[in-house]
Amino acid sequence: MKKLLATAAAAALFAAAAIGAWTYEGKWGTYGAGDGQFKNAYGVAVAPNGTVYVADGGNCRIQYFTATGSYLGKWGSRGTETGQFDYPTGVAVSPLNGNVYVAERNNTRVQYFTATGSFLGEWGSEGWGNGQFIGPWGVNVSPLSGNVYVADADGDRVEYFTASGSYLGRWGSSGPGNGRFYGPACAAVAPGDNIYVADSGNCLIQYFTATGSYLGVWGSSGTGNSQFQNPTGVACCGDNVYVADSWNNRIQYFNYLGSYLGQWGSLGSGNGQFHFPYALGINASGNRIYVVDSFNNRIQYFNRNEPSVTPASLGRLKAVFH
Repeated sequence: MKKLLATAAAAALFAAAAIGAWTYEGKWGTYGAGDGQFKNAYGVAVAPNGTVYVADGGNCRIQYFTATGSYLGKWGSRGTETGQFDYPTGVAVSPLNGNVYVAERNNTRVQYFTATGSFLGEWGSEGWGNGQFIGPWGVNVSPLSGNVYVADADGDRVEYFTASGSYLGRWGSSGPGNGRFYGPACAAVAPGDNIYVADSGNCLIQYFTATGSYLGVWGSSGTGNSQFQNPTGVACCGDNVYVADSWNNRIQYFNYLGSYLGQWGSLGSGNGQFHFPYALGINASGNRIYVVDSFNNRIQYFNRNEPSVTPASLGRLKAVFH
């Protein structure tokens, strides 16, 4: 029994150390229509090579940058033709091939492109049928199957498709209750392929299997730990789930069962502050998070400083095993 307790205590010590502390690293962007400027940006995604893509909604375009914000390029203009957008709100990059998927709220469709913006295909139209949308906001891609998950916020449902847009299934309906939504803004894919949905209007995070079977929920309306005011963005990496708690102007993070781990942010325009943080993107190594700070018209990014094993912590571990 003594050995079991010692092992558990050591595991807890290592687990606490593994989380690390998220600290402000940098930012870019101002209000406007020029290169590197934004007008109501609502989506961000990070490619396997570290390139950062931003859905610049009000400017009806996708911009992309280096990992530290140097401008690389853009594509799109206002319209309904292929390669044009009317309020792109969600962007995702396939971890399997680097293709870029864009959800358009007003054109009620998903378009996808090469990494530099060459048009590859599209699907969707306005309606309640399979493969149709009422108002899609968020889009994400499974790292295992390549399937594409679309949060149809105005339709209070999640739909999913193959990488080329063939309809596979959907779940959700309007209202409170397990498996029901009110304005789901994002459906993020965890490493094990479970789906975490920001149920914005109900102030919840709900999670499901890859095919929509309900697994669990956490959250309520409020300002305390594990409470939310209009959560809009979710990102999964390693063992953690990160939530853009928009009207509370902060990022909260949890384990995959919803246990609270920490938070950062407050209302403002300073470094590490937010005004309506909407979406999150995490790099492939899991040590940098990008936040769309929407009303401040910028991207901020944060770094997780992994704690080293210090002589003091070694001493504590030694004591545990004696």
